Amino acid sequence: MKTVMEIIKDFETPCLCGHTHKTAIRDVRIGSGLVHNVGDILKENKFSQKILLVADKNTLAAAEGIEESLKGFSIEYKVYDNIRVADMKHVEELEGIINNRDISILSVGTGSVNDPCRLAAANQNKKLCIFATAPSMDGFASYSSPIVKDGFKSSYAAKSPEVIIGDTKILVNAPVYLKSAGFGDMVAKYIGLVDWKISNILTGEPYCERVAELTRNAVDKLMSMADRVTVNDEETAGEIFKSLLMTGIGMSFMQNSRPASGCEHVIAHLMECVELRDGIIPNYHGEDIGVCTLKMLEYYNSLAKIESITAKKEQIDWEDVYNFYGEMADDVKKLNQPKTVTDEVEPKQLEEKWQEIREVIKSIPDYATIYSAMEKAGCKLTIGDIGKSEKLMADCIKYSPYMRYRLTLLRLKDMIQ
Repeated sequence: MKTVMEIIKDFETPCLCGHTHKTAIRDVRIGSGLVHNVGDILKENKFSQKILLVADKNTLAAAEGIEESLKGFSIEYKVYDNIRVADMKHVEELEGIINNRDISILSVGTGSVNDPCRLAAANQNKKLCIFATAPSMDGFASYSSPIVKDGFKSSYAAKSPEVIIGDTKILVNAPVYLKSAGFGDMVAKYIGLVDWKISNILTGEPYCERVAELTRNAVDKLMSMADRVTVNDEETAGEIFKSLLMTGIGMSFMQNSRPASGCEHVIAHLMECVELRDGIIPNYHGEDIGVCTLKMLEYYNSLAKIESITAKKEQIDWEDVYNFYGEMADDVKKLNQPKTVTDEVEPKQLEEKWQEIREVIKSIPDYATIYSAMEKAGCKLTIGDIGKSEKLMADCIKYSPYMRYRLTLLRLKDMIQ
């Protein structure tokens, strides 16, 4: 079986899609007890002698031994109490520390710790190492960072880390709910792949079958391990982490999140924005994503049963949309004016491509299959499980398509009713 770095090397040759897929990743280590080798790994990869260690209290405690491994480095710390949502203020804080200094970043944790580090490191051109403490999401290798700014969550072009380390002794001991959340985040890739391919069919958006296959194989692998996700086994923890990493590397190769996220992610991001506005701390990313994935699978499966459609031009009540977004409306206007993403899709074209679209939907596991796998993996499955109201879910499904300039099958809903 190929290592992660061998897979990355395979993509260095020109691709049939017309692009050469590159990534900033130079070293990936997955193994038992690696927390004690972090300092040596950073030295091998020529990190600065000064290191900014970024974590929260939980992730730093999980990575016991990492500070001792950094002997010989000058360490500065930015340790938060508990980052549940990555905010632009976190990015600004980190940039204030590293600006105009010879210093590298060591991010200890998962998504909400990693994302501000990834953007700050990109803005200040600093080396970045991510030390994972839980297999709870897939963004370790991503080139983008979902960050909340003034209450609105957007994905910012960031950087992929030069080094990624996963210590299976630590990953296996992560809380069960984080492992299950990671599984929920992974099954969402099926929807992401459908949305990406459909956009390619209708708009010619760049698409790479090799990268799509990389993601698909990673999710398929994890699906086959559904009943082992919560088991306390290091080998399984390592395989799960590798699967998560593969989808992040797919994003890295495309330098966007298309290979790994679709409408289900945008729905979850909008729910998070609404909750933050209302003073509610959102759930773990993968918990909401998993439930949104099931909702979209149910809808997409129903579309695949429709043999033919009569399409029409999209007609949106923009006043209603902007009223829903309230203080976030200006951000949404920027994404939909002077043109919106469906301007490129003609009704006749949608009708002609409908059979091809149906086949794309049918190419992924159906609702019942995904539900069963998520149940085995201990995932949250219903709107009630994630503590949301039916109204919030319905509103976010309705209004989320306008939150990104990105074509998804959900965005076409008004055209195919």
